[in-house]
Amino acid sequence: MKFLKILIIVLVFLAVIIGAPVLILFRDAGEFKKITTHFSGLCTDIKGVHSSEDITIHPVIGLAFISSCDRRALSLGRQPRQGAIFGFDLKGTIAELVNLTTDFKKPFRPHGIGLWLDEDGRTALFVVNHPPGGHFVEIFDLKENRLVHRESISDPLMHSPNDVVPVGPGSFYVTNDHGNTSKSGRTLEDYLRLARSYVLFYDGTNFRKVAGDLKYANGINLSLDGKTIYVAATVGRRIVLYDRDLQNGDLTYRDEINLATGVDNIDVDEEGNLWVGAHPKLLTFVKYSKNPDVLSPSQVLKITPHEKGPYGIEEIYLDRGDIFSGSSVAVVYADTLLVGSVFDPRFLLCRIKP
Repeated sequence: MKFLKILIIVLVFLAVIIGAPVLILFRDAGEFKKITTHFSGLCTDIKGVHSSEDITIHPVIGLAFISSCDRRALSLGRQPRQGAIFGFDLKGTIAELVNLTTDFKKPFRPHGIGLWLDEDGRTALFVVNHPPGGHFVEIFDLKENRLVHRESISDPLMHSPNDVVPVGPGSFYVTNDHGNTSKSGRTLEDYLRLARSYVLFYDGTNFRKVAGDLKYANGINLSLDGKTIYVAATVGRRIVLYDRDLQNGDLTYRDEINLATGVDNIDVDEEGNLWVGAHPKLLTFVKYSKNPDVLSPSQVLKITPHEKGPYGIEEIYLDRGDIFSGSSVAVVYADTLLVGSVFDPRFLLCRIKP
């Protein structure tokens, strides 16, 4: 009888020791959240893409650039189709998808993208590419409604690039979403929520690390005045802000915005507001990445920076996943909101009600 009591105590102790961290993981991943679908506007499905993991819009001509890769095939271990950057004209009377990278013949698996506009109106698109055997940032120039490849850039430091933001015609910041290089190390990094990822700066010649200690550094963007870098820490469920040295590109930690959701890509609108695609339930998103029948909730947040006081945070869109799964990006142009997905072969075209 005494042995049985000791055994029960030991089992209860082990259950607490093992179960408590698991419960904390599920809580922090948002798995206990109640998702109530809401959006004040109207949305339409736009099909014809392999996926729409990242989207950015040319603010002058209204052309949306959509990073599209058959990520579902990749997640299932199959050979994907050639990826593409699709164009979607938001000013046209009939908005149609156009493959802007048909001339790019190298293996193309695009990921994060960033747009550069110089003072003369010339446009360049920077694209994270994961071809077999390497990682690159590809630079394309927009010429006559086509993206013409200019340069491929790689470096041993850039072993896990996710998103890129250009700050010059040939310079950029890029996030490494993991610090570990092995598959098992990356898995431990994610589930133990280790702050091992970081941001690199490429000055046109060399790469160097400029920010670190991030929990899955994901989307990255730049304030309108170029003085602030925003980095989405997905596992950390926040956006980290850095002051940017305009002369040498150094970053200095300033602040962070705790959003209690799995922030993905960040877009900055013409008023300086941040638009974020997010995953409210991160472990559900992991299941969805492996099984298209699993529904992963989608969320869009609008963040209004303030010089003093807390940032304004407004939830614009929330869905259980039955309408749209795995939202990774949200961008606005006038009254139009585009919402992209990591895996779904479509994106949402929404009209925002005033």
